[in-house]
Amino acid sequence: MQSVIDAHIHLDMYTEPEQQRILQELNASNVVALICVSNHLKSAGKLLDLSKKDTRVKPAIGYHPEQELPTEEEFLGLWKWMDQKSKHFVAIGEVGLPYYMRKDNPEVNLTAYVELLEKFIMKAAQLDKPIVLHAVYEDAPIVCDLLEKHQVSKAHFHWFKGDEQTVERMIKNGYYISITPDCLYEAEIQKLIQSYPLEQMMIETDGPWPFEREFQGRLTHPHMLHRIVEKIATLKKMNEGQVYQKLLMNTKQFYNLTD
Repeated sequence: MQSVIDAHIHLDMYTEPEQQRILQELNASNVVALICVSNHLKSAGKLLDLSKKDTRVKPAIGYHPEQELPTEEEFLGLWKWMDQKSKHFVAIGEVGLPYYMRKDNPEVNLTAYVELLEKFIMKAAQLDKPIVLHAVYEDAPIVCDLLEKHQVSKAHFHWFKGDEQTVERMIKNGYYISITPDCLYEAEIQKLIQSYPLEQMMIETDGPWPFEREFQGRLTHPHMLHRIVEKIATLKKMNEGQVYQKLLMNTKQFYNLTD
């Protein structure tokens, strides 16, 4: 096992004992850092506290789209934190559009979420921070439009799923994707791995989200990243060591990690 970075994990959503277990086991799993995305201001605060105790925790600040829109007070509080504490966060995220929530409730006002996302994209440009995106299927072209409008190229589409035309557009624009453990059993993700350049790829767990097959009933843990590397190397017919090195370098460079 070579060194890896979890490019997308919700560390604050684990229980405290689970958090401690994961952090204690990182060295044994050769996991050198965790890009920890937040769901809202309270979430970002928890991650900031964790990062002060363990420098391998690299927090991002954002507002997850698969929930009700923030109140004006919540929004202003988040914005104030972004300006005041930007040096403590490696990225803006997780932000995006509420695809799954709209599937359950078609009455959700997409326009309001698009307007909120545009503000986050503008803030990422202002602060010169990478942006972590939740944008899948037909939502992805909307997000690409916004990124292009504001000339933001340092964009990370986590657990991406979408059509070939959007994939080609994302590759051309230099956007990154990250691959989850479901690549071991999902044909859709395996096809994406084969078509997307390794130079624009990272790996993630999206923990504590659970996975199936060999991971059924198991705590989602960053040690699962090594199985993703194995699968990527197999699908791309590449040397596993080279895949490890490239994924690590991609993530360090994208998130400006120097330690």
